[in-house]
Amino acid sequence: MSHDDLNAQRERQDEIRQDGTRQDGTRQDGTRQDGTQRSQARPHADEGAETAVDAPHLDFGGTTPYEDYVQADVLTHLQHPLSDDPGELVFLVTTQVMELWFTVIVHEWETASAALRRDDVPVAMAALKRSVRELEALNHSWTPLAALTPAQFNSYRSALGDGSGFQSAMYRRMEFLLGDKSKSMLVPHRGAPRVYAELEKALEEPSLYDEVLRLLARRGLPVPAEVLDRAPSVKYKPSPQVEEVWAELYSGDQNAELVRLGEALTDVGELVWRWRNDHLVATRRAMGAKSGTGGSAGVAWLEKRAAKNVFPELWTARSSV
Repeated sequence: MSHDDLNAQRERQDEIRQDGTRQDGTRQDGTRQDGTQRSQARPHADEGAETAVDAPHLDFGGTTPYEDYVQADVLTHLQHPLSDDPGELVFLVTTQVMELWFTVIVHEWETASAALRRDDVPVAMAALKRSVRELEALNHSWTPLAALTPAQFNSYRSALGDGSGFQSAMYRRMEFLLGDKSKSMLVPHRGAPRVYAELEKALEEPSLYDEVLRLLARRGLPVPAEVLDRAPSVKYKPSPQVEEVWAELYSGDQNAELVRLGEALTDVGELVWRWRNDHLVATRRAMGAKSGTGGSAGVAWLEKRAAKNVFPELWTARSSV
């Protein structure tokens, strides 16, 4: 054995202390001083192999729980393009995605309305704030269609026939909840009894803004009787007295509950306005000033819609603060 080998052996022996442990805290048998076993290096498993614990459950005997819950197979087979143009599928899916967002937003606003009826402002605020994020997602849905040229849209426009977005029942429920009521907008849905019944119910119920104004009145604010007592099916018209109520609130404590409620409604109103303007711009780019597919005036009709503010006094009151 060489001199170097002897020195190495002595160094290894010196590592073992008199109590039988090494400097790393383990005994010669591999256990630690507390009796636990020192971890041993394991050979690497073959790449891609999974232990029984890590492996997902793959055999369900029927449809997967994901499919049972999401109904993805139903969703992804609802598209039936009527032309050979590949752009039609994009238009169809985008429109269907918008309908799903309409459904979610209606749910949120109905939740907020019900909460306001029982004076539960925090629950109403939570629903309104969720709807703001959902409205942002809805507005982003225009992205795939925002830059359509007339030629691209014309390649499948005939497939729409007399179909038009203003015929959307779920969007109409959104508008009714915002206070833009019109019994004539039920007419296109007479052939669909369930849809007609849902719209008729929404027409006759107080709007989200009606519930807000009733809450203000219960809090002792001077909302005029003619606003509170009007038939819910009648389209809401701006009131100077309601404007004064909001101006008074906004002139006070900025952290007051009713001011925060007003700001949540303003966020909703702003995003609805942006939705209408995005619709207008996309339509103007795709078809110019042509008549709409449903017989409307097209861009001219959308311009009138875009010029209207939701919750009008929340905007006009700011001039008096």
